[in-house]
Amino acid sequence: MNAESIQGWLLAVGVPAEVVSIGAEADNTWCLLPTEEGFEVFWREQGNRYDWAAFTSEDVACHYLFGRLVWAQVVRGAVGVLPQPEATQSDAAQPEATQPEVAQSQATRPETAPTEA
Repeated sequence: MNAESIQGWLLAVGVPAEVVSIGAEADNTWCLLPTEEGFEVFWREQGNRYDWAAFTSEDVACHYLFGRLVWAQVVRGAVGVLPQPEATQSDAAQPEATQPEVAQSQATRPETAPTEA
């Protein structure tokens, strides 16, 4: 992932284009800026930078920003774990111990989710 492709990936998961600014600072956006040392990622509001992070790798900076914004989508319920399909007859005949624990933990959602500041 890089600065050229991140916007497309974010749009694919429902993050509006106006929430992100690539290569320039803009108020009320998450900014991804190249620097002499690498890249910076931060939220800009009223000319101030919040949640600032610096990276030497473009790939790592883009994945960091992608992760933050996708997590916000998960918290607000826009994306999440797909529902598990109904058990088939062959699944019901297998002992419960053979069912993967991952599927059980993914199907369980907390009643309240933390909010993004």
